[in-house]
Amino acid sequence: MSSPSWSLRDVPTRPGVYLFRDAEGTVLYVGKARDLRARLATYQRPGADGRPNIASLGVDAAGVETIVTRTETEALLLEDTLIKQHQPVHNLRLKDDKSFLMLRLDLGERYPRLKFVRAHKPDERKGPGRSRFFGPFTSSRAVRQTLADLHRLVPLRDCPDYELNGRSRPCIKYQLELCSAPCVNKIDEQQYGELVTKAIGILSGDTGELERDLEQRMQRASEQLEYERAAHWRDRMGALRRTIEGQGVRPRDQVPRDFIAFARTAGQTAVHRLAFREGRMAESRSHLFRSVLPDDEMLHQVLTALYGDKRRALPKEIVLAMQPAEAELLSEVFGSQVRLTVPRAGDKLRTLDMAGENARSSLERHDATAKREQEGLDDLVRLLDLEQEAEVIDCFDISNLQGTHVVASRVRFRRGHPDRAGYRRFKIRGVDGQDDFASMREAVLRSLRRGLREDDLPDLVVIDGGLGQLEKALEARAEVGAFRVGVVSLAKARSERHVKGRVKEASEERLFLPGAAAPLELVKGSPARHLLERVRDEAHRFAITYHRKERGRIKSGLDSIPGVGEARRKLLLRTFGSLQGVRGASVEELAALDGISASLARGIVDHLAGRD
Repeated sequence: MSSPSWSLRDVPTRPGVYLFRDAEGTVLYVGKARDLRARLATYQRPGADGRPNIASLGVDAAGVETIVTRTETEALLLEDTLIKQHQPVHNLRLKDDKSFLMLRLDLGERYPRLKFVRAHKPDERKGPGRSRFFGPFTSSRAVRQTLADLHRLVPLRDCPDYELNGRSRPCIKYQLELCSAPCVNKIDEQQYGELVTKAIGILSGDTGELERDLEQRMQRASEQLEYERAAHWRDRMGALRRTIEGQGVRPRDQVPRDFIAFARTAGQTAVHRLAFREGRMAESRSHLFRSVLPDDEMLHQVLTALYGDKRRALPKEIVLAMQPAEAELLSEVFGSQVRLTVPRAGDKLRTLDMAGENARSSLERHDATAKREQEGLDDLVRLLDLEQEAEVIDCFDISNLQGTHVVASRVRFRRGHPDRAGYRRFKIRGVDGQDDFASMREAVLRSLRRGLREDDLPDLVVIDGGLGQLEKALEARAEVGAFRVGVVSLAKARSERHVKGRVKEASEERLFLPGAAAPLELVKGSPARHLLERVRDEAHRFAITYHRKERGRIKSGLDSIPGVGEARRKLLLRTFGSLQGVRGASVEELAALDGISASLARGIVDHLAGRD
């Protein structure tokens, strides 16, 4: 089993959702986890997941994206939203809204009541204030308990219309102060409307009053040594929090809305943007940069950079943790159609908190990566006994197809981090056939010669290969005269080890040094080995990508034959195996194929023989 193309080092140990993507960015699978790192680790262990088509995702996926949530409930609801949005091929069970319980408040009724529903009609939310939906909720028990507690503070009726209209005296719930008895006019419509407004506020997240009521009940029970009763009210508080959490990841409207939150350390800032379009999450992305500006001025610059050039479509609403500096000026630039909002409670605040969690997670990953990169550089300096830090590292790799269309790649790492401006590609022109050693010499020679001319030489060159490739790279360095550039090569050594009577193949990284009698075997897990593997793997990826691009431009000798299109070319190659096989075929053999006439067969033979 080959190594996955993503690393667990950058995955947070928090609840959230993960998305496996292929090389084109298409989502292959969406999953949720209580601990993202622990869950994704299972994809790096063979046979860890028995579900069909999922076990190989850890290898087949080109990358994995994570979105941090505050709770497992938020992760569950966000997973459902993303599955519906992307419809990944490996998610076999696509959920529907009826999977989750919702509450509906019909504002068109004279005395509105809360009803449990499992789904809603598409037009119910579009009516002008006719219905309000709350949810979805993942725990039916929690929401029923919370609804019972809600009636203590907001005694709305819960009886159906036929009971409401047929009563001549209130039911027992009125005596228990769980209903305001509008059925017998114990409350007028205006007072009842105030209760409805209060209920909407609580279900939208403003639960402070209800939590204080439950807290007081718990304290009274504890003071009276009724500990079981106190535990009961404590559990009710937990049910209340479980009920309202997570609604922010499922917008209740279709308003285009962006949530922008940030996190900061000394000089480093992470800004995370959650974009919702047509009632679903459309984008989740972090931006990292250095800034010493105050929060409000920094936020002003962020908004200008994101939306000022109009390349990104403006949403109707931008939700922020604070007002940016010169907010009036931004409003003039964006226009009156964009509203800047700073929420104090409810779904918008919860979603903004989720954006903040992702900003903090991005900052933590960045800090951890920077620390590892510096540790790798320091370890490499000690390992190679360098006089100075290897700030700039170039790595070369060769890619070819059976000795044809040979290409080389050079990637550049600056202070342990990819510097894509320093990536280069080379078509090998001075080598005939398949000669990796000579091809490596040409690539290194051309790169160092240009670097010397432009004063852009690296501190260290890493060659993907063994002793032979290293010697050719050293010849190129000597020819150019760039003797201050260090040169090493990195190669895997395959070995077998016995574990519990079974033979397992293992690979060790070996580092070849100029003039050394034997290669160094790099310690597994050491910072220097991890850095060199990252550099080498990136060079390999870059070379393969370039070679595939070049292969796509290669034309077969059959393409220029009049009358031979793609379908006939494939038929000929499939039948005779190669262009050489087609050249050896007779007119009769060619004409025997479906879709190739005798005259076309004669034309193919003449063209390949050079007689046209």
